[in-house]
Amino acid sequence: MAMAVPEAEAPGPELLQAALLDFALVELVRQHRCSFMPLWSRESWAKFLIWLALNCGCSGERQALEAFANALGPQLSGRLRRLFFERELENLQLRVSADPVEAHVLVLPLGASQCPPLGAVAAALEEVGLSELVPQDRSRWQSLEALVVVPWLAPAL
Repeated sequence: MAMAVPEAEAPGPELLQAALLDFALVELVRQHRCSFMPLWSRESWAKFLIWLALNCGCSGERQALEAFANALGPQLSGRLRRLFFERELENLQLRVSADPVEAHVLVLPLGASQCPPLGAVAAALEEVGLSELVPQDRSRWQSLEALVVVPWLAPAL
């Protein structure tokens, strides 16, 4: 006698709503992150958060903006910030993570776990507009097991 194989349960409404919200947030960040100048700066992140807050009905008052930031919470805020300062370059099979509050720009392979070649790293930095913000001297870049660590240039005083 053959046993009936239960069908995979469809996700419930709450799970589907959460997935939709997550998808929408990710796309919102990706579609608008290049609109806030100067790119790769704390200022661009602050402008993006203010834009989000205003579009969610907050006033531009400091108190309302702080309430919005607090409502995001550290987990969601951190995830949005990572998305904001990260680029995936399919053509080079590299991911660039360049949060200006971190000491270094990280360049990682998308698929393989081998350290990316420095020529590809240079091409990735150029493509995302980071070339002028990091040293061109590749001897200052550090190749580790599966990533390349590139320091930021010191800000002009």
